[in-house]
Amino acid sequence: MERVVQFTGPRQVEVAPSESVPLPPGHLRVRTRYSGISAGTELTAYRGTNPYLTRTWDPEARLFRDGAAGIEYPVAGWGYSEVGEVTEVSPELTDVPGMPAVGDLVWGIWGHRSEGVVPAERMVGHVLPAGLEPLAGAFARVGAIAYNAVLGADVHLGEDVAVFGQGVIGLLTTRLAQLNGARVTAVDALDVRLAKAAEYGATTTLNARTDAVAERIRAATDGRGADVAIEISGAYPALHDALRSVAVGGRVVASGFYQGDGVGLRLGDEFHHNRVQLICSQIGGVPPQLSGRWTVERLQQTFLRLVAEGRVDVRSLVSHVVPVADAAEAYVLLDERPADALQVVLEF
Repeated sequence: MERVVQFTGPRQVEVAPSESVPLPPGHLRVRTRYSGISAGTELTAYRGTNPYLTRTWDPEARLFRDGAAGIEYPVAGWGYSEVGEVTEVSPELTDVPGMPAVGDLVWGIWGHRSEGVVPAERMVGHVLPAGLEPLAGAFARVGAIAYNAVLGADVHLGEDVAVFGQGVIGLLTTRLAQLNGARVTAVDALDVRLAKAAEYGATTTLNARTDAVAERIRAATDGRGADVAIEISGAYPALHDALRSVAVGGRVVASGFYQGDGVGLRLGDEFHHNRVQLICSQIGGVPPQLSGRWTVERLQQTFLRLVAEGRVDVRSLVSHVVPVADAAEAYVLLDERPADALQVVLEF
């Protein structure tokens, strides 16, 4: 019997049995080894704050519609950072270039479940790079989210970049911005994360609770403010501080998953008076000006190549590897004791 992690209600998690289904044409079967929890996104479903729980997304109109929920509890198989071994390939796919073979270790998205039945087109080119430990493959998607934000920021060599939020994706953003030539100021409310940010290339670290962040950033840049700020925590007060921290005509990349009304965000203040550019980065697509060369697939593959080359360290971000049977405890940890955890990975 297979297993799947599901939310049965707000702050209610169970590991439920699921049936193994016959392999349809055009699919691969993958036996999961690891599945990373993306705390920012998944805690919205765990806590009951995700907009899909109260409204429906209309993909044609590109609007949320009131009146009905897009998803309902139980919410099964969330997760988008999986690594596993191919155990079956639909026969007609065996000679397709780039198609994984039985026995290959692959990365992809099939959710927190012990077995994934995945469309073949989503797995072409997804064999784990040689020499990369399997656990690293669980960072393909979160790494791409960070990479996407840095591309959207359009960072130039020598510029000052402030990164708000130093969870897993924020730390990766800090590292990628530093590799891109930026002088990075890392901002977070947890000192333990700020210490990690210094290891990941931040020149300066600021505590959002105790430091006058915008004032400190302006003082360090001869009064100008940062050229770019990337907000990755999904907290409205952090987004407001990011808008306060950039130069006149500066750019703020909003890459967090914001919930509810914008309490703490005052767009009539610095945003208005300093004519700040506010753009969104979301992993559903790449920055429009780069869409001729970049794709989400390229983001993921390039990030894993950087990890394989030793330019980005992901292994030290893994704070907990939790047996899937204890998944409920993993979510309690992330929800109630965020200072004690970075990347939590479910092991199957």
